[in-house]
Amino acid sequence: MKEKISSLLAEIENIKAENAEQLEALRIKYLSKKGEVTALFSDFKSVPAEQKKEMGALLNDLKNKATEKIAELKAKFEGEKQAEEKIDVTRTPDPIEIGTRHPLSIVKNKIADIFSRIGFTIAEGPEIEDDWHVFSALNFPPEHPARDMQDTFFITKSPDVVLRTHTSSVQTRVMTSQKPPIRVLCPGRVYRNEAISYRAHCFFHQVEGLYIDKNISFADLKQALLYFAKEMFGEETAIRLRPSYFPFTEPSAEMDISCNICGGKGCAFCKNTGWVEILGCGMVDPAVLESCGIDSKVYSGYAFGMGVERITNLKYRVKDLRMFSENDVRFLDQFKSAY
Repeated sequence: MKEKISSLLAEIENIKAENAEQLEALRIKYLSKKGEVTALFSDFKSVPAEQKKEMGALLNDLKNKATEKIAELKAKFEGEKQAEEKIDVTRTPDPIEIGTRHPLSIVKNKIADIFSRIGFTIAEGPEIEDDWHVFSALNFPPEHPARDMQDTFFITKSPDVVLRTHTSSVQTRVMTSQKPPIRVLCPGRVYRNEAISYRAHCFFHQVEGLYIDKNISFADLKQALLYFAKEMFGEETAIRLRPSYFPFTEPSAEMDISCNICGGKGCAFCKNTGWVEILGCGMVDPAVLESCGIDSKVYSGYAFGMGVERITNLKYRVKDLRMFSENDVRFLDQFKSAY
């Protein structure tokens, strides 16, 4: 029996398998109930008593080595199989570049996030609008220059269907469909018939806000805009409000922030004034409230609007507006870490 054990041990140490099927056949040959190693354990009964201790140790060593060899080959095949499964043969051999959000989307989402913290919700509306929602409901007189073909894109020969020139049209839709209190933010794309250059485009993006409730004052507006400026441009940012005119607000103002490049000291970007204009605002004109079915004697409100491109320029100092719509990946790659 000792010779059989030695011969079988040498055979097991040299076994090889090309695949899992061959390995299973070897396992059956040596370790199954009718395998060669198992058969030697059956013959162990006839071993003389004085040799049982020695033969038992040899048999156990043989079984252990056979089990280890089969397990070693099995692990090898499983590792190769997992490696094959991890290889995606459909992938391109070229490196896959990580994408990024568009800078306008980054800034728009940041604006929405800031105002959501003080109770504003998002409202959206159609880009193709009628004259009433875009102009008439917002107190634009019939002779207002914004109605002229030079500023507005008309969809048909009729002056009643236009591409919206501002997202204030969303505000009129909200005011005619909801009862106060109303606190909404209206982001979206707008269109104006302008020559395309580094500082102007025929389409751009706005975010407008509207808050209507009882006893709303200009102080509420100023506090909301100060909070926005500090959250967007930094805690050290200061604001100032200059009297202005808009048909749909009275009183109206334009808001400047202290230049975030020179810190208000004066530079070429702020034209050495220390201030940069970022938005228009004001108290909603009572005539606008009444035209939308809201009692101006009970409710008041404020509105504001800003260009997303303008804010993005201030944040990232993009000098040419056309870069926002050219989809140049060299430009977009710069914003991978901006959100």
